[in-house]
Amino acid sequence: MATRGSHRYERVDRVSRLLQEVVAWELERIGDIDDRVELLTITEVRVRPDLRSALVFFASLPEEAELALDEHRIELQAAIARQVRMKRTPQLQFVVDDVLAASEEIEAVLRRHHQQLG
Repeated sequence: MATRGSHRYERVDRVSRLLQEVVAWELERIGDIDDRVELLTITEVRVRPDLRSALVFFASLPEEAELALDEHRIELQAAIARQVRMKRTPQLQFVVDDVLAASEEIEAVLRRHHQQLG
């Protein structure tokens, strides 16, 4: 069992995983009516230890996906309230996950290097 201090609580980790599933599922449904979230991936959800807010990290091809997420934030929070039994529904904040963009950059550099050698 996790202890207080620098370790995250097990409950926070479980809630984070659960919220990631709920948000991803709801975005799949929303993607049927809003093309901006169709090619969007929820890469991680980090819930704060007080469970009042959560950072939702995402990667997307369309640049307007972040705007779409902000527009659907209340709908996503309502889905969480319906599907997850919690005292309070965490307020969602959306953050672009730069890991995928950085990996694409690295791949492009490696491809150029490989072409120069070959």
